[in-house]
Amino acid sequence: MLPLILENVSYTAGGRTLINDVSFEIGAGTRTVILGANGAGKSVLMRLCHGLLRPTSGRVTWYGASGTSGSGRQAMVFQRPVLLRRSALANVTYALKLAGLPAAESLRRAQVKLDVVGMAQLAAHPARVLSGGEQQRLALARAWALEPEVLFLDEPTANLDPHATRHIEAVINAIHESGTKIIMTTHSLGQARRLGDEILLMSGGQIAERAPVTEFFSAPQSEAAREFLSGELP
Repeated sequence: MLPLILENVSYTAGGRTLINDVSFEIGAGTRTVILGANGAGKSVLMRLCHGLLRPTSGRVTWYGASGTSGSGRQAMVFQRPVLLRRSALANVTYALKLAGLPAAESLRRAQVKLDVVGMAQLAAHPARVLSGGEQQRLALARAWALEPEVLFLDEPTANLDPHATRHIEAVINAIHESGTKIIMTTHSLGQARRLGDEILLMSGGQIAERAPVTEFFSAPQSEAAREFLSGELP
């Protein structure tokens, strides 16, 4: 379904232009990190890419098909995961059932993914009483079980402590190594270094810079990037 192509995409809400004339193409393989300060437009851009929002102007294209044609082969995990009032295992099997998998395969795949993310011992626990880090690992297992070609992650560790963050980053790396394209947002420079192959820096609803991760941190080309790296942006 890749590349994902945005052409002159803008998004306006409440009289404010949140995304302003953004154009770029994202291909397979590399981990793409959308970096930027709070309020830069990262989450809105992510939702436009995923298809949760429709652009006010411009076009989002998956491999030549306009709109959300790739919706069956992509998944998204939010900063605060939405979990059902049922067990951790049932959260995963229900998503697989909706995707059309037989019950036996849904159960097998759910158990495998919960084990991989270190949640097998909590499979029978109600999802909503799990800790924040456990809930995020469950959300990742649920999305990964769908075997998406592209996985969007919106600030996946924003509210977690360092220990939980390490667990989540290990899972993200495992998902990447399994062949799924990772596109994620963060405002953490350290996380961008650890998880990114290429950086898209957002500032004021626009792409201020795009570069391989090593080049972005060693030789930023834009003033916005230099200011962000030095901590001068709000």
